[in-house]
Amino acid sequence: MQDQINNLPKLAKDKHKENKTFFTKLKKKPPKQLDYLMQELHEEEFERTDCLKCANCCKTTGPLFTPKDIQRISKFFKMKEQQFIETYLRLDDENDYVLQSVPCTFLGADNYCSIYDVRPKACSEFPHTDRKKFQQISNLTIKNVAICPAAYNIVEEMKKRIQL
Repeated sequence: MQDQINNLPKLAKDKHKENKTFFTKLKKKPPKQLDYLMQELHEEEFERTDCLKCANCCKTTGPLFTPKDIQRISKFFKMKEQQFIETYLRLDDENDYVLQSVPCTFLGADNYCSIYDVRPKACSEFPHTDRKKFQQISNLTIKNVAICPAAYNIVEEMKKRIQL
């Protein structure tokens, strides 16, 4: 698994132009059954993929924290929201709350998340490959194939199944 993770940025870079072309066409003319296909590809891939063996998303990127996330997680820690923000978060260039640093503060050495049951929405939905109107998040998906082996595999299978 670690070899695959280490090679992922290069693989994604090699496929970047091909993926960009594919997603540009997909945006213009998405197949009628795209959401169903993406759900199927997502489920098939995550039957084979164990995120606990990877956790590359938690090690290399940080999620965006919505106000609801902050409220839920600070309550979990029995902290005031402002105290949680000051302890763990910072504002990014787009004025969104993100982690002060990566790897994620809440990631254990065993790749388990210490706030899994109350984790941010961005974490629970990652890599967003089963999202409705999937064609609308093509730029995000292109970024995620460089981070997540499952997202990479889903996109590769998607290109085989959808003829554009």
